[in-house]
Amino acid sequence: MMVLDGVRVLDWTIFQQGPVASMLLGDMGADVIKIEERTGGDLGRGMMRVAGAMVGGKEVVRNPYFEAGNRNKRSLTVDLRTDEGKEILYRLVAKSDVFIQNFRMGVAERMGMDYGTLKKHNPRLVYAHASGWGSNGPDKEDPSADYTGLARSGLMTVAGEPGMDPVSIQGGIADQTGAVMTAMGVLAALLAREKHGVGQKVDASILGGMTFLQGHPVVFCTMANLWGMRIARKSAGNPLWNHYKCKDDKWIALAHLSPDKFWPLFCKAIGQEELEKDPRFDSMENRMKNCQELIALLDERFGMRERDEWIAAFKENGIIFAPVNTTLDLVNDPQVLANDYVTVFDHPVFGPTKTVGFPVSLSQTPFTIRREAPEFGQHTEEILTELLDYTWDDVIRFKDAAVI
Repeated sequence: MMVLDGVRVLDWTIFQQGPVASMLLGDMGADVIKIEERTGGDLGRGMMRVAGAMVGGKEVVRNPYFEAGNRNKRSLTVDLRTDEGKEILYRLVAKSDVFIQNFRMGVAERMGMDYGTLKKHNPRLVYAHASGWGSNGPDKEDPSADYTGLARSGLMTVAGEPGMDPVSIQGGIADQTGAVMTAMGVLAALLAREKHGVGQKVDASILGGMTFLQGHPVVFCTMANLWGMRIARKSAGNPLWNHYKCKDDKWIALAHLSPDKFWPLFCKAIGQEELEKDPRFDSMENRMKNCQELIALLDERFGMRERDEWIAAFKENGIIFAPVNTTLDLVNDPQVLANDYVTVFDHPVFGPTKTVGFPVSLSQTPFTIRREAPEFGQHTEEILTELLDYTWDDVIRFKDAAVI
């Protein structure tokens, strides 16, 4: 039993934002059918060639970029520019619950894949458009990408330290955030359909998701005219909300929003009890006044022991801290593995493989990885014959006519 058992999702998306949104629904149990252009498919299939990714001197055969956003799906290839291709899609819509697309404004309308057209074939359809800039405004039809979403959201000027140029943040954070918002919108629309019996259109965007992601900095700016969240590490006003390099060149972060409460414990943990009553540092106000001096002392102290030693001391004394992980550290972090935030999937090509898990757990309707990302067009014949009741003669005819 899974949350979205019996729900069918049509995924007409490319790259990351749209595919990840439908993948999340697939993780919840939905039957996700990936609609791909007949001669090229999702452009994300070629991302590793663009990046020049190599493993052991050989080009990656099945690329991690595509796998990371397309598990739990079936692939159907079809030319939607043809009348018969459109008819295949419309027959699918009539038997589906959700349609997701992430093309620029106007593309779906020109292709006959817009909400107004598709709801004629299924009035209860939940139709989601995952865009870059939102459905309104002067730039709604402009192209977008993860990098432009990062730029316009302001996040590149929040990361880093004062005086730095805008900082590029890798990994598709903006696309991933837009995907989560899209999936949340679809879930809300499905619940509304169950309660009120209506289908509807869902609009989500990278810009909207990134604005929401930065909720506190945005509200600080709008309500208190406080903008610019960059803090210099060596002059942080709260030295117990900062990060320090250890003897082994690994970093550790402290996070005390009530530093006076933890100051005695912290001094004990670092073996510097004499600092507790030092008039330069004995209150939050004094530590702020003398922050550069204190941080310099702490930099020296942290440099005397390796990170694992500091972790043991901090655990013993109840200090709020975390290691500053690299991505490699993260995927091997025992806390991450214990909660299946990174999980092992028995991939038919790669064998047992670590991959991103689902970040939420449900006790009665768990999320699962049931299938790997599909090969291009892997399930075309299966979907046509088993779901849409086309005959094998129809399939041959479609192939001869370059429809599939």
